[in-house]
Amino acid sequence: MLQNHRKLRWFLKGFGIFFLILLSNLYLQFCQNNLSLDLALKFAFSWHEEKFFLACLVLLTLYGAVAALIGSVGMGALLYSLFIGILGYADYLKMSMRQEPIYPDDLKMVANLKMMKDLVGWPLFLFLMLLILAVLVGVLWVFIRKLKLPRSQQIFRGSVLLLCVVSLGYFSNFNDETNLLRKGFNRTALWIPYSQKMNYYNVGFVGGFLYNLKVIPMDEPEGYSKEAVAEIVTRYQKQADQANEKLADAEAPNIVYVMSESFSDPNRLTGVDIAGDPLKDYYAVANQTYSGQMLSQNYGGGTANIEFEALTGFSMALFNPQMTTPYTLLVPKLKQLPSLVSMLKEQGYQTTAIHPYDTSMYKRKDVYQVLGFDEFLDQDTMTHREKLQNNPYISDGAAYQEILDRLQDGSQPQFVHLVTMQTHMPYGGKYEDIDYQVTVADGNVTSIANYAQDVAYASSALQQFVDALQKIPRRTLVVFWGDHLPGIYSDEIQQANAGTQLHETEFLMVDSQGNLQDTTNDHVTSPFYFGPTLMAQAQQPVSGFYQMLLNLQTILPAFETGMYLTDSWQKTLSLKETDQKLYDDYQMIQYDVLAGKRYSLSTDFYQQ
Repeated sequence: MLQNHRKLRWFLKGFGIFFLILLSNLYLQFCQNNLSLDLALKFAFSWHEEKFFLACLVLLTLYGAVAALIGSVGMGALLYSLFIGILGYADYLKMSMRQEPIYPDDLKMVANLKMMKDLVGWPLFLFLMLLILAVLVGVLWVFIRKLKLPRSQQIFRGSVLLLCVVSLGYFSNFNDETNLLRKGFNRTALWIPYSQKMNYYNVGFVGGFLYNLKVIPMDEPEGYSKEAVAEIVTRYQKQADQANEKLADAEAPNIVYVMSESFSDPNRLTGVDIAGDPLKDYYAVANQTYSGQMLSQNYGGGTANIEFEALTGFSMALFNPQMTTPYTLLVPKLKQLPSLVSMLKEQGYQTTAIHPYDTSMYKRKDVYQVLGFDEFLDQDTMTHREKLQNNPYISDGAAYQEILDRLQDGSQPQFVHLVTMQTHMPYGGKYEDIDYQVTVADGNVTSIANYAQDVAYASSALQQFVDALQKIPRRTLVVFWGDHLPGIYSDEIQQANAGTQLHETEFLMVDSQGNLQDTTNDHVTSPFYFGPTLMAQAQQPVSGFYQMLLNLQTILPAFETGMYLTDSWQKTLSLKETDQKLYDDYQMIQYDVLAGKRYSLSTDFYQQ
């Protein structure tokens, strides 16, 4: 009787574990598919059964590791369920706001509690913190109790834990072509590297998540060698030297980069009508100088990737699709990275980064050291920290004043890079008095109205900042741009603006002395062109690398994955043979620096 009772208990535990794994995988698909149970069920039992059950194997292994570590099937199930529950909900939120799934590297953001609170709001954040605390206390209590288990049970528990951990380690090498799990997925999977959103939909959350684990940043271009890199360096360096000879010697100007969070013109979108013009102060500046639209890699997010492009001159479009965030996956591993920052520092500039938020975001503290910044000011070290009404973030006006303080010292040229926060989500409830009436076919009117007020304040602050630069003795050059559109528009509005519309933000370049070569306002560009364009427009010397980018810009003014501007917009890149050679040169240099032998770093290719 006792033996039968034990068998029944083990059977029920086994059935419960099977049911838990099945439900947790369905839940992840449910969250991935915008809370559609119908799509989740079809994925699991109609469209992609094999991939679904392979994913169940991975989840079972994860659960086994957790349960064996704690020493309890029940408490392991509770902790596993809490993790999967939060993971699925986070994926749903990110898909809703950014049209992107959760990536493995996103898990590192969990430690940033302030950002988590801002995303989900106080009530839910507090509930989750209390729930996590309660579960962890329970886990600790059970773990201590299980230390008293008999030796035979401890050996069994340790064996299961070892097996599961080794298996998870093997699964983590998913992108190895010999990996058996990857081969299992490959039997039926259609991988879509150019769209991680569609990739996750097509292979499932677990398959898509594994696909974005360890990966090489770029594939080696055909013909890559020390000699090939040297030939490219020599050719463009010669062109740069010839161009620089024509320039007159002059005092080095201050240079200011301003990446404005989510700054864009909502009136450019079909289906959105905002009475009045929240960007009127912005256009008062932009219409008098070099300006236009910038092509952003993402909709609703991807700030760090746009910043990476703007500071380094390297394109996200050339990376393997799994290289989703260079700031966290790549740059901290490098000892040095040629950039606008390092180039200006070599010329005697004082280099300062300002971000009125937490330094842990996207590992900026580590990244800025690699890029060459002398100083990094955040929300705790800034002098000016004023906020607007109910907005939880430091205002643009306060951040600009921080820059002006730096520019007062005329003893050496300054490079200041500001990443603003005033216009960061969430938008609802930021402002009590809103000056703009919003009409949308479908969508969150409250958030859009608050966003309109946000960008209006940002526009006003920018205009005041540009005016204040007239009092700075040293010539000052400014590049201002929005990193991406806010993720507040409905599916209907997004569909009505399919193509590049959801990826075009505003940008401008300003010279405090009004001496830019071109003051037209119809340009379309990509952020990796900012550095060379500014230098050329302000008649400053360019490096061989910047000369190559200027050449590329003449045939390919803007591009990101799936969006290429030549004579018109293309979804796939098609260039003439001579133009393709230029594109290939750029690709080889980027590979050399970020994934190759770094031959070009021993030259002056990145110095003016």
